Amino acid sequence: MELKYKRILLKLSGESLMGKENFGIDADMLVHYATQIKTIVNLGVEVAIVIGGGNIFRGLQAKESGIERVQGDYMGMLATVINGMALQGNLEALGVYTRLISSIEMKQIAEPYIRRRAIRHLEKGRVVIFSAGTGSPYFTTDSAAALRANEINADVILKGTRVDGIYTADPEKDPTATKYDKISFTKVISLGLNVMDMTAFTLCKENNLPIVVFDVNNSKNLINLVKGESIGTLVEV
Repeated sequence: MELKYKRILLKLSGESLMGKENFGIDADMLVHYATQIKTIVNLGVEVAIVIGGGNIFRGLQAKESGIERVQGDYMGMLATVINGMALQGNLEALGVYTRLISSIEMKQIAEPYIRRRAIRHLEKGRVVIFSAGTGSPYFTTDSAAALRANEINADVILKGTRVDGIYTADPEKDPTATKYDKISFTKVISLGLNVMDMTAFTLCKENNLPIVVFDVNNSKNLINLVKGESIGTLVEV
């Protein structure tokens, strides 16, 4: 089968793991994502994943709780490791080989990030889960996704969201909002559309790495995307 994308980086938000819960991890959502990922791995797609940690702790919340920004960001990074471990467990229960890689050293549970080793895992068909963000405060998991995707020479970043693409306005608030099927990096910036944080977005723009924003809750979208169907919104140069 001819695949449009051979090596992808899938970006998931921590909130997406909550499902219908108010906090933490919904087991049904883990199964939902793991099943979709297994399907595309079976097609021969090389899959890397970055998950946020907002379902457990968001660094930006730290100020409200009296925790300094840097400390709060590190706490958020640890939350992404927990999410990565949870997804790893579900994938391996389905028979998918995985490697959890952490930007913060914790050798008992995850490998340190070594670029060549990560690429070799992908070449061997293992799903690579990048956790702990970039390992540095002040950077979001969007930035981690953009950085790792460029480092591993991914064909695309697939950003899974609750909506089916990029709209002229927030479709959950504005019923007149219309969807873009394709849009340039420059236009996204000029219109001030919220796709990724600007650090991540600029990194993709400068390195000509396309981004597809799509509805990850539709179980058919991921497999159809890698096969080449036009789903969600494609952002490219």
